[in-house]
Amino acid sequence: METVLITGASRGIGLELTRQFLRLDYRVISTYRGQPSEQLNSLLSHDALTLYELEVTDDSSINELVARLGSSKIDILINNAGVLGSTEQALNTVEVNDWLNTFATNTIAPLMVSRALVASMARSENPRIITISSQMGSLEDDGPAMYAYRSSKTAVNKVMQLLSLEQEHTALTVCSVHPGWVKTDMGGEDADITAEQSASGIADVIKNLTKEQNGTFLSWQGKEIPW
Repeated sequence: METVLITGASRGIGLELTRQFLRLDYRVISTYRGQPSEQLNSLLSHDALTLYELEVTDDSSINELVARLGSSKIDILINNAGVLGSTEQALNTVEVNDWLNTFATNTIAPLMVSRALVASMARSENPRIITISSQMGSLEDDGPAMYAYRSSKTAVNKVMQLLSLEQEHTALTVCSVHPGWVKTDMGGEDADITAEQSASGIADVIKNLTKEQNGTFLSWQGKEIPW
């Protein structure tokens, strides 16, 4: 049985990814910040689910997670934890502290968590790191404003590309995935697809991921997206 570790699983896409991988008979380790949501806690009826607290921007929290995992094998890491940041991200309203906090969570944390778990993933025959990004970070996307969020996703795409190059001669496959515009607290009710649709598609992408796709930016439907 393969093991998948999902960050930011209390709600939205992370919660639905937890449900999807439990249905697919994976061992699932899901993390939350602060306290797990009622919805996430309710999934503990599945013997295959383990919950751990994790603040992805805190080194000591990451180290504590690694210690709890011990000699466990991690086959799949899904860096899902992320923030939108302030809704005021136009030229005259974006704030430096909000921008820095957005980068800390969306750009730096995925690499720090990945680095911490590389040893656990080395025990897998087919290790994969998937970071939930956004098409809003593509250089070909010309949507307006949202300076902090867009730039954090552009940056994490480059970070994951660099990680993929560094791990090119290992078994590890690394890619970024755009989850679609999803009806979550972050995406809003006007979004195109549900969290269940997005998570189901992402799960299919992960199951079918090959080493040849190392370093790519994919949609939730498995289509390659321009950087």
